[in-house]
Amino acid sequence: MLVGFVVLLAAFDGGEEPVEDAGVVIDAGEPDHVFIGEADAGGPLGAPAVDGGQAIGVADAPKAEPPPLNTVVVGTSEERTAGSIHTIKSSRLQRFELDDPNAVLQAVPGVYTRGEDGYGLRPNIGLRGANADRSKKVTLMEDGVLFGPAPYSAPAAYYFPLITRMESVRIVKGPAAVLYGPSTVGGAIDLVTRDIPGGTMAGADLAYGQYDYGKLHGWFGSSNDTSGFLVEAIHLRSGGFKQLDGGGDTGFGRTEVMAKARHRFELGPTKNVLQLKLGFASEASNETYLGLTDADFRENPLRRYVASQNDHMSYHRESASLTHRLDAGPVTLTTTAYGNFHSRVWRRLDGLGGTLPQSVLANPMSPRNAVYLGVLKGEVDSSSSLDQLLIATNDRRFISTGVQSALRAAFDTGPLKHAIEVQARYHYDRAHRHHTGDRFDMRSGQLVSAGTPTTQTLHNIDDTSAWAFAALDAVSWGPVTVTPGLRFEAIRTRTQNLLTDAVSRTGTNALLPGVGAHWQIVPQLGVLAGVYRGFTAPAPGQTAQPEYSVNYEAGARWARRQERLEVMGFFNDYSNLTSLCTASSGCLPSMLDQQFNNGRAHIYGLEVYGEKTIRFSNGISVPLSAAYTYTQTELLDAFASADPQLGDVEPGDELPYVPRHLVNLSAGIDVWRVSAHAQLSFIDRMREVAGQGEATDAELTDAQLTLDVHVGFRVFDWLRIYGDARNLTDTRAIVARRPFGARPTAPRTFIVGVKLDY
Repeated sequence: MLVGFVVLLAAFDGGEEPVEDAGVVIDAGEPDHVFIGEADAGGPLGAPAVDGGQAIGVADAPKAEPPPLNTVVVGTSEERTAGSIHTIKSSRLQRFELDDPNAVLQAVPGVYTRGEDGYGLRPNIGLRGANADRSKKVTLMEDGVLFGPAPYSAPAAYYFPLITRMESVRIVKGPAAVLYGPSTVGGAIDLVTRDIPGGTMAGADLAYGQYDYGKLHGWFGSSNDTSGFLVEAIHLRSGGFKQLDGGGDTGFGRTEVMAKARHRFELGPTKNVLQLKLGFASEASNETYLGLTDADFRENPLRRYVASQNDHMSYHRESASLTHRLDAGPVTLTTTAYGNFHSRVWRRLDGLGGTLPQSVLANPMSPRNAVYLGVLKGEVDSSSSLDQLLIATNDRRFISTGVQSALRAAFDTGPLKHAIEVQARYHYDRAHRHHTGDRFDMRSGQLVSAGTPTTQTLHNIDDTSAWAFAALDAVSWGPVTVTPGLRFEAIRTRTQNLLTDAVSRTGTNALLPGVGAHWQIVPQLGVLAGVYRGFTAPAPGQTAQPEYSVNYEAGARWARRQERLEVMGFFNDYSNLTSLCTASSGCLPSMLDQQFNNGRAHIYGLEVYGEKTIRFSNGISVPLSAAYTYTQTELLDAFASADPQLGDVEPGDELPYVPRHLVNLSAGIDVWRVSAHAQLSFIDRMREVAGQGEATDAELTDAQLTLDVHVGFRVFDWLRIYGDARNLTDTRAIVARRPFGARPTAPRTFIVGVKLDY
């Protein structure tokens, strides 16, 4: 069905009239020194934003104005780039009004997500088969700046910005990924925020739905020829869909505030832009790592055991960045100094006195585990230290600061056209972990302090200083573009165990070359291929080896205005696959943040993407898109690992949490003042532990098929009402059994909202 769908997209001729795009940047112009991302990130100061729901190609962008401050990929236009690059535009984000980044990113092939809390509070994202756990093998950025709490010292992304306030999302795979680090094995994701408007702009988005869902989102900005500002705030909340035994709140509340101020001035022959960006974020969520036995899940997937009644996460985050851009003819120099400060405390069930919760939930029928399960459910009182509940308080403080510069230039050397980008960055980050534990008894369905002293389970500081340099040159000669690139990372780490006063230092240098080529056979059709070296830095203070791979891709891309069809094959050859133990992956507390070397591995697959918007003469437009990913994985060496996702590995075993098939289909219709759009997503069953051959149901997640529907009606030019049905099929699937037991998808949820724009 999918193949026939994308063939239909390529075969249908929608005419030459400009129409609304299907959500990915489309360009019908010539690839004449275009910096990807500049045409769709919103116009420069004093110019209107480009992406307002109408298709504007790179060739149509204003050429007299300097580009906006946010860029991701340098080289040629997106569909003529020697690499796999996708941009989810504002128009698509607004069509579905999704809050869960997992649901948003499924629209792009080669992106893997693993559900956990049902809301995407802490998403698990992987690219091209890289381990999705806590998104730690993906370079994550907001407006081109790393946003992880400590991307080098603690790469697990326990913070992820609210996707609903983003204007676009860019996913970079292939050789262009060498521009972005620290992790390049899969690629990079950049979240682009709302730009300062030209003129005055104001808006609000108010929504309410089932499970006490609420959204309050507002923004206001104004500018003149030289200066401008933007203020944006959003509060998102839910009472939670899980049903805690004995009653209680299982929801969350998140707040984010962003402010931007910009000033433009001329200094001699140069044009300059200075921008200050400030941010604040907070969360209070009653989230837990405790899931269910399979039997209890099948009976009521929304149930939550009473042992997790006190589980609570809270964090605060402050961020600031100051960016200066200098334009001197064909040369642009952009420099950003940034600082992110993040503190969080997660108090949650961490274990039982005599065993691990995951062991109890995986084998609840044994006599001993039956008692422990009764304690978790509150049906059996604690009788000794063996069935006491261990409640952890994981207190962490993070600092992430640095300064980065990017020099971009376009020039000719004889018949060759060049578009180059040279980057340099100094980055420092630090993770201060202070973990304590308390013992509680279960008494008549309530947690009661056991009266024992609080114990310190972990107290350490990891910090990292890293220099990174990267360069990319898109060299075009007629229809052929060759893009060589090179990245160098110099990383120095220090770990101090504050319980023992032990200090260790490590250093890693990595040289990461890459090259891609694109041949435009005819104006609409091009073929491309590339190879680059992937890298993930080793964990701080450890002697483990870095992760290295040689990644290949090749394919073809058909593109003309309002339609695109891309078929891409990829092959990642790992010389040393690594994994990092986290609580979210089910690791023992004593093994947290330990890195394991897992030997050689192959990850390979096929990505297919197609989109087209059809407009009829009566004003009806129909946007269509499809994304499909096929993936195979193979571990090549035998080893025994303390990582619970791997265990005892034999050659030929498949990696866990990598689905064989991923499908995303979307279709919609816009007529008069009415719009209706639907997105169907399928995630195949995944192994939860490395293995091969037939697997039992207990070793696999459930297949996930979800349907999201969005309907809107524009009452006035400035007022629109909408309704969402998320997971309309009410799929109740086990998305994972990590760390402690089966975890569900969010149930069917109906939401109504109103948007105002000025």
